[in-house]
Amino acid sequence: MSLLIKFESKSARVKGISFHPTRPWVLTSLHSGVIQLWDYRMCVLLEKFDEHDGPVRGICFHQEQPIFVSGGDDYKIKVWNYKQKRCIFTLLGHLDYIRTTFFHNKYPWIISASDDQTVRIWNWQSRNSIAILTGHNHYVMCAQFHPTEDLVASASLDQTVRIWDISGLRKKQMPGGGVPTRPSGPQQAELFGQPDAVVKHVLEGHDRGVNWVAFHHQMPILVSGSDDRQVKMWRYNETKAWEVDSCRGHYNNVSSVLFHPNSELILSNSEDKSIRVWDMQKRTSLHVFRHENERFWVLAAHPSLNMFAAGHDNGMVVFKIQRERPAYCVNENLAFYVKDKQLRKLDFTTNKDVAVCKLRAAAAFMQPYYSLSFNPAESSFLLTSRSHNREMCTFDLYKVQANSDGNSDAQAIRSTGIAALWVARNRFAVLDKAQNVSLRDLANKELRKLENINTAVDDIFYAGTGMILLKNEDGLQLFDVQQKIVTASVKASKVRYVIWSKSMEYAALLSKHTLTLVNRKLEILCTQQESTRVKSGAWDDDSVFLYTTSNHIKYAITSGDCGIVRTLDLPLYILAVRGATLYCLNREATPVEVPIDTADYKFKLALINRRIDEVVNMVKSANLVGQSIIGYLEKKGYPEIALHFVKDEKTRFGLALECGNLEVALEAAKRLDETAVWEALGEAALLQGNHQIVEMSYQRTKNFEKLSFLYFVTGNTDKLVKMMRIAQARNDSDGHFNTALYVGDVEERIKVLRGCGQTSLAYLAAATHGFEGEAEELKGELESKQQAIPPVDANARLLAPPPPVCKLEENWPLLASARGAFDAQLLGLGGGVGGGAAAKTGGVKPAAAAFAAIEDDDVDGGADGAWGDDEYLVGEDGEPEFDEGEGGSAGIGEDDEEGGWDVDDDLAIPDIAEDGTGNGEEDEEVVPNAAPAVSSEWPNASRLVADHVAAGSFETAIKLLRDTIGVIDAAPFKEVFLRVYGTSRLSHRGWGGLGPAGPIYIHPIRNYQEEKNHLPVVAIKLSLLAKKLQKSYQLTTSGKFGDAIVKLREILLSVPLLVVSSKQEVAEAEQLIAITREYLAALLLEIHRKDAPKATPADLKRNAELAAYFTHFDLQPMHRILTLRAAINTFFKMKQMRTCASLCKRLLELAPKPEVAAQIRKVLVAAEKDNTDANQFLYDEHNPFVICSRNFVPLYRGRPLCKCSFCGASYSEGLEGELCDVCQVSEIGKNVLGLRISTLKN
Repeated sequence: MSLLIKFESKSARVKGISFHPTRPWVLTSLHSGVIQLWDYRMCVLLEKFDEHDGPVRGICFHQEQPIFVSGGDDYKIKVWNYKQKRCIFTLLGHLDYIRTTFFHNKYPWIISASDDQTVRIWNWQSRNSIAILTGHNHYVMCAQFHPTEDLVASASLDQTVRIWDISGLRKKQMPGGGVPTRPSGPQQAELFGQPDAVVKHVLEGHDRGVNWVAFHHQMPILVSGSDDRQVKMWRYNETKAWEVDSCRGHYNNVSSVLFHPNSELILSNSEDKSIRVWDMQKRTSLHVFRHENERFWVLAAHPSLNMFAAGHDNGMVVFKIQRERPAYCVNENLAFYVKDKQLRKLDFTTNKDVAVCKLRAAAAFMQPYYSLSFNPAESSFLLTSRSHNREMCTFDLYKVQANSDGNSDAQAIRSTGIAALWVARNRFAVLDKAQNVSLRDLANKELRKLENINTAVDDIFYAGTGMILLKNEDGLQLFDVQQKIVTASVKASKVRYVIWSKSMEYAALLSKHTLTLVNRKLEILCTQQESTRVKSGAWDDDSVFLYTTSNHIKYAITSGDCGIVRTLDLPLYILAVRGATLYCLNREATPVEVPIDTADYKFKLALINRRIDEVVNMVKSANLVGQSIIGYLEKKGYPEIALHFVKDEKTRFGLALECGNLEVALEAAKRLDETAVWEALGEAALLQGNHQIVEMSYQRTKNFEKLSFLYFVTGNTDKLVKMMRIAQARNDSDGHFNTALYVGDVEERIKVLRGCGQTSLAYLAAATHGFEGEAEELKGELESKQQAIPPVDANARLLAPPPPVCKLEENWPLLASARGAFDAQLLGLGGGVGGGAAAKTGGVKPAAAAFAAIEDDDVDGGADGAWGDDEYLVGEDGEPEFDEGEGGSAGIGEDDEEGGWDVDDDLAIPDIAEDGTGNGEEDEEVVPNAAPAVSSEWPNASRLVADHVAAGSFETAIKLLRDTIGVIDAAPFKEVFLRVYGTSRLSHRGWGGLGPAGPIYIHPIRNYQEEKNHLPVVAIKLSLLAKKLQKSYQLTTSGKFGDAIVKLREILLSVPLLVVSSKQEVAEAEQLIAITREYLAALLLEIHRKDAPKATPADLKRNAELAAYFTHFDLQPMHRILTLRAAINTFFKMKQMRTCASLCKRLLELAPKPEVAAQIRKVLVAAEKDNTDANQFLYDEHNPFVICSRNFVPLYRGRPLCKCSFCGASYSEGLEGELCDVCQVSEIGKNVLGLRISTLKN
């Protein structure tokens, strides 16, 4: 037995406590005059009630109505409504402090005890006193109604306990047990010594004042506590009452005492700072719970639960004195649990619940069993009983016969031990009181103690066959029983339960308020803190952990996501999860089936695992609603998915702006039609260059100034004229003048200035722009007003806007952007999904979304089979089918010509304009010696290759390439050099109507803000290379590997000639090199494989190995899917089933299209039936490796290798100094300075 503290509060001295009958609430009345309402399950203060003047000693909840009663030292009894949060009336009548107040269980009565030596009974409906019980000659400390009979007990400092008969009062007030009658006169309630309540017994026996008295809920017994430090039991009948016995043990005044509602126990507390539990039959003390510094004043029991509360000097403690968690264990589809001294079995498949055997009697008045461990091989059980005293901890070993039922006794052996659990078919581990762990056999004979355990063990947990988890102060250690070593450890404080998933891959560590999910190596995956106690849990088939707290069923995913499944009124203990049903036990050890909604965590799991088909189906079915899922999607970076759940237009508008969906945002804005919404939409549309929506937004907000400027920059002169008329109609002089300025209408400007009274400015405008008639008129006006005529500047220039070359009707062009993982599916475009950036350079985060492949609708239908066929020979029964004499060919078509699939290229990606310099004829005129060309200064001002190439200094550029990236063959750079040189200058062949003056060169400058060291604009941009990369992706998808290699090398050789100005762009350039390297190396390997001979078994084996290596390049997801499908086809035909199954699992992780996934799952089932490999290959997928780009062999981790100094391609040792086969320009293994393309200074 132990004191299980559930909640503690800190406050002034607590003098009264009352539990709510159904809700997890407790009221405390304080010596400070405040009443507090606490939620002891959530550990929060709900409300304060402060109207009493002085200490409040009596408090009580009503059993049915939303009211409670309090009594204080201000002589007042107050009745409160906790829903209305106020006092609804006050009862006056007592002449001194009120000690206790209680409601009657059945009648609308309140009983109160007071220091005025009386007990009063009140009717709270009629709000008057109906009886006054007099007879005590000292303070009455306590008075209570009997739970069922017409009796009242009172305790007084006159050293007596009195039992009163109130049957006369009940007959008078409640005739027939019905509605109370009105009293016959006002004097009736105020009479002293009235016959309505008479003293039945006076119990004398205490030597000092009696502080508390309580009835037993069923038997005719009383218990009382006194200042003589004794707890006395009294028995009564119709004629007499007598003392049964005394319980001695308290060292100071006994403050409060009561009977346990469900057991034959007495609880008492005292000013000696202790709570004692007494055996009601033997009248002996079973346990003492001590509090260090606080005296106890009051004790209360919950009317239906095993819950108690005690008030002390500094607050209150809510506690239990025995565990209510049933002992249980689960094996496959069976759950075993203990109930009513029986071991029972529940079958989840049939819901059949039967008794297995009887159990030996355990210690009285306590939950007999702590844990249960089942051995299915021997049909044996280990049942552990725990006590706060280690000496009293025991375990029972039961051997259950096959024909045993609930009435038969099982063979049992009892031994001492803190914990016992099975570790093998015929071995179990025991933790003894000395904290040593030993192994025992089925006869309970100790075989040996476990050695090499260097710490004191507090508990042990199951961890699979031959493994146990050892709990110590620091956390848990995974101990191998056979090898006698600790294989893993984790820091997790005060773990109470460990629950393994079915595959033993994950474990949940349950502490008091913490849930920790770990993997088999005890690496922490996620941790979840709870405000209430974590009770139990179980893993479902998708490795989601469902667990219960005091008031919720929740879930936790190994990625760290968690949420609430549903709320609970009372705690449940989860046995197992089967689909959408939880099998649980309640505190009475009764099986309960709880239906749950799994949509929330299934959706998150599909999102985390990128199971696109499942996500889309859930989105379409719209089973998920609420702000929580919307917030989750927004937090995880999927606002486009959140749009599908949102009905609220404001939320929908915000999400649409976040994911850049202007069409949805426009629809929402039209429905909302608010100024702030239109302004936000206008800003977002302006960023995207959608001037049509910008125009609509400005029109709706009547932002005429911005609207006029928009028409000006888009060249819409007609609408500008309309805006000028609108400004005139609105008498908006500023707008009218500005719009006239945009239009170039000088006459209109003169009118505006004249109309505003700005005659001088109007005269200047007219005179300057040649409007002589208007100027003369205005001059006359100025002279008539005797104003000075402003002088006209002879050098003044006409202020006229340039005429628009063309009217911009379409929206501004945007760069093609990569779709997110789910965009295509959600927008109804079908097809696969794009992955993230293909490769990550060391230490560089993926930076450019534009480098992700934009996938086409159909990526698997090549005419010439460039990616291999998908004819997996699996029959209807799931068995593999092979044709006679079929070799293990790689599944590649015999026709090795480039062709692939007929894929429509959605993107019209233009190549970089290859503008050269004009080669016009030279002028025959003799000209002076030309000054040095501007470009001649560029090599001196910059160390970037692009600037040297633009200046025409190719030699220095090649030297820089040799120093920075190890170039030894510059010939492939020729085309790129010429393009950069040609696009760094513009030529003009004459001015206006003059004759040809020869070519004039203009050099666009990128750093024109600086005063010196000007440098040229370079035409090669990351955005253009990203477009070319998309074209390369399309060629790869279509199986045109030769063309793709040419395009990829062109991109790779363009990167050293970039000029970028931020670290982000440097990272993107390095990422682009990594992507092109991976694709070039992969495609070179695949072309080599297709060209290799396939005549002998050794050739076929080598071909299959190359197909496997092809799957390990870091390509885009859609291309990795294609490589895996080709490899699966090859290995399936060669009956390499284990490798084939592994490849299938890797492919399914990439979330292919539903039809592909279904086909691959079918292959996986067939492969796992015969999970062996027919041949030994040079391929170990579990050992990380890279591929030699020349010999095409794996270079496993730790093996010496060398790399290309530019592209980073890997090569076998011994190839240093040779030309790289991937980039074809740089030296293998050379030490270089590294890529230099940034204008940033270190």
